Amino acid sequence: MKNIAILGSTGSIGTQSLDVVDKLHLQVSALTAANNITLLEQQVRKYKPALAVVFNGQKAKELQIAIADTSTKVLSGMEGLIEVAQLPQADLVLNSVVGMVGLQPTIAAAQAKKDIAFANKETLVAGGDLVTDAVRENGVRLLPVDSEHSAIFQCLQGMPDKKILKKIILTASGGPFFGKTTEELRDVTVEQALNHPNWSMGAKITIDSASMMNKGLEIIEAGRLFDVDGDQIDVVVHRESIIHSMVEFTDNSVLAQLGVPDMRIPIQYAITYPMRYESPVEELNLAKLGSLSFFEPDYDTFLCLRACKKAFAMGGAATAIANGANEEANALFRQGKIKFLTIGELVMGAVESIENFTPSCVQDILDADARARQFVKDHIG
Repeated sequence: MKNIAILGSTGSIGTQSLDVVDKLHLQVSALTAANNITLLEQQVRKYKPALAVVFNGQKAKELQIAIADTSTKVLSGMEGLIEVAQLPQADLVLNSVVGMVGLQPTIAAAQAKKDIAFANKETLVAGGDLVTDAVRENGVRLLPVDSEHSAIFQCLQGMPDKKILKKIILTASGGPFFGKTTEELRDVTVEQALNHPNWSMGAKITIDSASMMNKGLEIIEAGRLFDVDGDQIDVVVHRESIIHSMVEFTDNSVLAQLGVPDMRIPIQYAITYPMRYESPVEELNLAKLGSLSFFEPDYDTFLCLRACKKAFAMGGAATAIANGANEEANALFRQGKIKFLTIGELVMGAVESIENFTPSCVQDILDADARARQFVKDHIG
């Protein structure tokens, strides 16, 4: 069985990943967190990793004192995350951090010849060819953890020729604001936006789901992960979150992956691929479910979705710009500093206003991200 290093072990994906670790009796070589040292200490004492990293330097010092009686080494910052990504004893690096912070560790893991299970979609959205080239050049596997991309990945197993793939169909829950008009969304609160109907996720991702930015990021991610153009990717709103995504082939056959909305299914498949094992998740009962529904997405009301499609079509640094603008705007909304609809306006504004270019290195991506964040700060008035 595999020895695993988990980036972002205290978050929603990270804690569910540890449920899978328990089920499969895996060894844990490293754990990381941004700030939550209370939970990280509990995890360190249970899993006894060789290395623990806290991104916040002061919190790392506090953790070091708290676990001084253990043999676990404590590091901090980006340097610590990169060391985890390259840890010799880890067979698999699971990247579940949120945001651009996951980019450099992903590339570092690939360069260290580590297979990567990733739920950090910003890695592919912003990093693009820099990430896919690093994966290809080092002969490692990039295994999707997001439920949608895992579904596509599963449906494509055994496909004899890439040319027979006609279309990818991403399903979207529609979030808490499905069917709402622009006027109805004008004054929604953070609490309302965080009330997702199906999934339990972290705050940033839940807001992204409400704004449909999450699905826009997934369009870009799917294009890069499966090497398809934007016009080969459709989105359909599927409120029940039972079909996690579909693929359509040239003969118009459509394959779908179904399951209860529980992230531990795709997490476990990424960890055990290509094998399947008994899961901690309940069975899907279709008769009890009764029916499934599907709707067209509203690209006019949910501007983030349209902005991501535009950025993907533009190529270059445009996707990093869209992602950076959203990360900044999403945080400002959660802080009560801007309104919900302003998120989409800022993301589209950044994509349309900031000069696009072709990144040649990680620093170029970080520069594009910084420009997008500054654009948001300059336009919130």
